[in-house]
Amino acid sequence: MFQNKATGLTRTLSASLIALSLSVLPALASDMHKSGPFMGPKANKGTVTHSKEGSENVLTLSSDFVVPDTPAPHWQVVDSKGNVYLLQRLLIKGDHYNERIVVPSYVMDIARVQIWCAWAETLLGEASFPEPVK
Repeated sequence: MFQNKATGLTRTLSASLIALSLSVLPALASDMHKSGPFMGPKANKGTVTHSKEGSENVLTLSSDFVVPDTPAPHWQVVDSKGNVYLLQRLLIKGDHYNERIVVPSYVMDIARVQIWCAWAETLLGEASFPEPVK
C-alpha cells in the first residue's frame, strides 16, 4: 500500500511539472521573434532572432548566416518609423564575429536588421520581421 501511494504521488508530481512547463513555453516563445531570410548582394543566408533577456533586447544571427567578405560589416537596425541605427561591428578579432548583440535602449522597435558595410557605405543584406518587435 505504501508503494502505491508513493507511485501515485510521483505520477501526480510528474503530471504537474509537465503541465507547468507546457504553460510556461508559450510565454517564453512569445518573447522570441524570427525574421525572414537575409536578402542582399553579400549577406543572403540565414535569419536573425529577437529575444528579451530581462529588460534587454537581444539580436542573434542563425547558425547558417555567412559573414560577408567585406572590409567593415556592421549590425544596423531600422525602426518602424524608418530611423536607422548603426550598431556594432560584425567582425571582431581573428575569425570571430558578433553573432549576438544587445540593442541599445534608445531603439524603440526593430522592423529590419541590416548588415551594412561602413567602409563602402553600402547595404550588404537585410532581414525583416513580419511586424516590428519591441
